[in-house]
Amino acid sequence: MLNLGTMKLNADLGESYGNWQFDADVDIMPLIDMANIACGGHAGDPSTMHKTIHMAAQHNVAIGAHPSYPDLQGFGRRSMRITPQELKLIIQAQIATLDGLAKCQGQQLSYVKPHGALYNDMMSDEEVWFAVIEAMAEFYVNLPLVVQASEQNYTRRMEARKHGVELLFEAFADRLYLDSGLLSPRSHPGAVLTFNESFEQAKSLIKKNEVISISGTVLSCEADTICVHGDTLNALKTVERIRSLLLDVQA
Repeated sequence: MLNLGTMKLNADLGESYGNWQFDADVDIMPLIDMANIACGGHAGDPSTMHKTIHMAAQHNVAIGAHPSYPDLQGFGRRSMRITPQELKLIIQAQIATLDGLAKCQGQQLSYVKPHGALYNDMMSDEEVWFAVIEAMAEFYVNLPLVVQASEQNYTRRMEARKHGVELLFEAFADRLYLDSGLLSPRSHPGAVLTFNESFEQAKSLIKKNEVISISGTVLSCEADTICVHGDTLNALKTVERIRSLLLDVQA
């Protein structure tokens, strides 16, 4: 389970599927605190889920479900028009799959973090937000939900608590922020930061609880955890540098 006394480092892992394989997971896993494991919506077949759960357990890394829209072809990065009731069941089914596979290895889930377009829609669309919250509230066990940190942290936390759901707030090392505090769409130039940009952004988040937006505006960003996407260029190098920075800060 998670101990949130200090900033945690998380990564999206287990995103292989069939012949489509990511090779960085083995190297990244020992360096992080939280593994967001794909559970079939955008990636993650049963074999990959099993293997990734096992790796997380070996390195004492908290296991999180990483559900998405049902979009294998688009890697979960395309918004989909789905009724709230159907979306709740889609989310619960993915969480339950990873939860069951974890239990087969004597492990348990520690949290849930939506993926891709579902995550972004959750933060910008009230109907999607409440569908996700209700999916969590109606799951058979209470699990914290990871959401994007912003100046609306307090409001989000109070909304979720009305449904009995606790939130963990997350910031991103490798993504460009808009002035609104949301992430720049991946289709926009510069939306995915370079290695040096990612490290500087992580340093600002960890040391100052701040992030610089696309226009140069300083945004307050108090987070429990910082994310690096495992499928981005130089992901391993970025994780290594951020882990070193966290160790220095915590020393």
